[in-house]
Amino acid sequence: MLHTEAPEVRAHLLKGNFGLERETLRITEDGFLSQTPHPFAGDANIVRDFSENQVEINTGVNPTPKAVVAELAAHDARVRETLLALPQPEYLWPFSNPPYIRGWQDIPVARFYGEDASKTAYREYLSDRYGRYKMALSGIHFNYSFSDELLEADFACSPEASLSGTREENFRAYKDRLYIQLTENAVAYGWLMTVLTAASPLMDSSYIEKHRFGEDAFRGLATPRCSEMGYWNYFTPVLDYSSAQAYDASIRAYVQRGLIASPSELYYPVRLKPRGNYNVADLSKSISHIELRMFDLNPLFEQLINVEDVFFAQLFLVWLATLPPAHLSEKDQIQAAQNFKYASHYDLKTVVLVMPDGSSGNAINLGRTILAQMRTFYESINAEQRVLDCLASQESKLVDAHKRYAIIVREQFANTYMSKGIALARSRCN
Repeated sequence: MLHTEAPEVRAHLLKGNFGLERETLRITEDGFLSQTPHPFAGDANIVRDFSENQVEINTGVNPTPKAVVAELAAHDARVRETLLALPQPEYLWPFSNPPYIRGWQDIPVARFYGEDASKTAYREYLSDRYGRYKMALSGIHFNYSFSDELLEADFACSPEASLSGTREENFRAYKDRLYIQLTENAVAYGWLMTVLTAASPLMDSSYIEKHRFGEDAFRGLATPRCSEMGYWNYFTPVLDYSSAQAYDASIRAYVQRGLIASPSELYYPVRLKPRGNYNVADLSKSISHIELRMFDLNPLFEQLINVEDVFFAQLFLVWLATLPPAHLSEKDQIQAAQNFKYASHYDLKTVVLVMPDGSSGNAINLGRTILAQMRTFYESINAEQRVLDCLASQESKLVDAHKRYAIIVREQFANTYMSKGIALARSRCN
């Protein structure tokens, strides 16, 4: 728990580091998936995810929500300029759900060669195990870490500061404990981020029925990629949050049992990350940041993400870090995974979520309860007005259904998902 009773901790509470990973699909002028090679070879910030036509922009580390979205915008501009200059111009599809799909061949596995050939082999494995249609669902991953100033101030108040041993060892033990407890709390409450950022109620009929194009399909979901249709394994993972070593060992155990091929195959809305490429073994050496993986591409915003949602994600994680650890049992973790899936539904009043304390209710009422607790906390530390305004804006999505992104998107794109989607993709390249 962050020691927010200490003035030094409060002074640095909202200093943090932000990073975004945004996936989008390249399309042709007629709305089909591009079949050309990835045109950004050698660019460390513009890579591929699963498929050759799935562009992933990775920002660097930024000090504010505005700064990270601004960097995203700069890379995005380079992407669009390059795509427009191709012999046959291409565009970025602005939805998490894909456009027309004629068949699995439209989703070509990303091609890597030489020392990186194993990356293609791994994607072929994912294709066989989960199907390429699922892999075409795109989104945004939000990465966050606490600032060094905050960690140093909080460490001075922590029990680890008085342990025997070197300061480096004690600080690492403190930091690992803080992030492990934060992650466990995010598993318990993170479904709220799904509720507040879901923006994908529509998809083309070709995703549901082969060779049937141009009809809107609505499955009663606000975000299929976060639902049972989306990124989940064939089992519900139960992880050990007692320590960083126990956490990565519990993930490796699934690899050893053959349930997943590597730690990166553990599809879960919340992950702990080391610095650099994801390797669970590195977590036992150093935890760098937490990753929230449930953000949809939002066509209502130029960069497909609202900077206020980035700010709220920070407020949410900071608040979670002030709570006691959730101490989730196996039953609690299974319920938490189900809560994430229920939170993806379009009508949030029809699903019941169960919290670790045994309380239950629909996502609207429980979400408002959490936001009220957040407001009480931030008011107690005399937070700036922009913090309270952000919380009020998020609550308005729960008070008024017509302010939720999924409902706005359905209203604006109903019966025109493909035609308006193509027009929007082209307009943002001009």
